[in-house]
Amino acid sequence: MKDEKKAPKLRFKGFTDDWEQCKLGDVAKITMGQSPNSKNYTDNPKDHILVQGNADMKDGQVHPRIWTTEITKIADKGDLILSVRAPVGDIGKTSYDVVIGRGVAAIKGNEFIFQLLKRMKTVGYWTKYSTGSTFESINSLEINNAVINLPKEHEQNKVGKILSYMDHAITLHEEKKRQLERLKSALLKKMFADKSGYPVVRFKEFCDEWQGTKLRKISKIVRGASPRPISDPKWFDNDSNVGWLRISDVTSQDGRIHHLKQHISKQGQAKTRVISEPHLLLSIAATVGKPLINYVKIGVHDGFLIFIEPQFDLEFMFQWLEMFRPQWSKYGQPGSQINLNSDLVKNQIIYLPSREEQNQIGIFLNQIDSLINLHQQKINNINSVKKSLLQKMFI
Repeated sequence: MKDEKKAPKLRFKGFTDDWEQCKLGDVAKITMGQSPNSKNYTDNPKDHILVQGNADMKDGQVHPRIWTTEITKIADKGDLILSVRAPVGDIGKTSYDVVIGRGVAAIKGNEFIFQLLKRMKTVGYWTKYSTGSTFESINSLEINNAVINLPKEHEQNKVGKILSYMDHAITLHEEKKRQLERLKSALLKKMFADKSGYPVVRFKEFCDEWQGTKLRKISKIVRGASPRPISDPKWFDNDSNVGWLRISDVTSQDGRIHHLKQHISKQGQAKTRVISEPHLLLSIAATVGKPLINYVKIGVHDGFLIFIEPQFDLEFMFQWLEMFRPQWSKYGQPGSQINLNSDLVKNQIIYLPSREEQNQIGIFLNQIDSLINLHQQKINNINSVKKSLLQKMFI
């Protein structure tokens, strides 16, 4: 393998030439943006698309948001768009001829240059130019003089092509995930009954009226408890190997807890409220109304409510709480963080169908969750592979 400064760690077979160091401005035409007068901004799609900054790009593509009747500086269809103001270094492409404002620059570069600029953002290349500034930005001189390493054109094309395929795969999975999320959002609104006693959408074999009741009548609802010294009689269990669920841990994509890294105490000198078999939990602080189901033994923080001895299908209630979640924000009590009063939860009225219908609804919506998570996992996997390639296929 050649000197690492002259060649990347990972290359396509057949390429052995040294990469050449040069300046970005020597191999790509760069046009700095200039903002039109704001009085010429419009919302008319027949006018010229205006790209001002990161807000006008999504998933690496320009998404028209504002239009203008004034032409200042332009970027042609296929150009790369670099954000030159906070956040500096974000990069996208344009599928349109656009007017560019002072927050961006247009770069005429190939797929290799596009991926290289992505990597420069990831490794913090531009940070050195904006550190200490009151407003993060980079100028024309800094962009033109950016030092890069380039292989011959054929190798550029090969590298750019494989990374472009990966971007395309990520975009497809993201779009499928969004479609499923929209589908589920629509179903959540229609598959649960309101005070009329009948949902808009249901499985054809069910026709009975749903019955209203309060949550406290169909489950004992208790609050979690933060770890305290083992001598404190208010706390229920101590185990140094039990993960402790805290508000900051509510990051599970689908609200299902299969493992936790946190521990109550290395010496076991603490007690907390510990649960083992699957329980339904509801966050009442910070992430107000977020439902969770645990599948491992955990200690539960006092920012959660625990549904004990439930008289309902667990998955059905999880999905109902997901549907009802926006309503909890209205009841959040102001303070250092939003908190939901447990009595409001206990007295909340819910309309329930038969246990069999609950079970079918829960299974159906859970299957959609599984598909959403499958696409998210594929996105994560491809991103992980791509991140590794970006580290090894560039100098």
